[in-house]
Amino acid sequence: MPFDPTRHHRRSIRLAGYDYTQAGAYFVTICTHRREPLLASISPTEYTLTQVGQFVARCWLALPRHFPHAMLDAWVLMPDHIHLLARPLQSRDQNIANLAAALKRWTRQGFPGQWEWQPGSFDHLLREDENAQEKWMYVWMNPVRAGLVREADQWPFWFAESDVG
Repeated sequence: MPFDPTRHHRRSIRLAGYDYTQAGAYFVTICTHRREPLLASISPTEYTLTQVGQFVARCWLALPRHFPHAMLDAWVLMPDHIHLLARPLQSRDQNIANLAAALKRWTRQGFPGQWEWQPGSFDHLLREDENAQEKWMYVWMNPVRAGLVREADQWPFWFAESDVG
């Protein structure tokens, strides 16, 4: 569907005047189309990454080879979305929007089939008054809030550098 400004009214949540190409810590969420649970499979006895979820995780972990100026601090892969904490480091062409778009593009090109990402992504610049460790705890607890596990460490699809925050 082509862009129609009379129908498509996406409001920017970006900070006015902020240069998003500068270094900073970002919280990013990328969802599957219609929030379909395509990344992980849940049963009463086990949690498994689907083939798509395995490929997405591999692509995320490979991003530093393509974005050498980015630090991938942490991620949690949920059945229908992925939360990421990342820091693009002072590279005008390797900002957070490009990093998220690259992940989406590479996963779709590398694992074609009957699945897709939701258009766009959500990214939030962590301001000086926000604590990366607190944001990570929020992300890490996502499977608990979703009712998938009782304790966050029971959810197997996450990674965090030891110095998040």
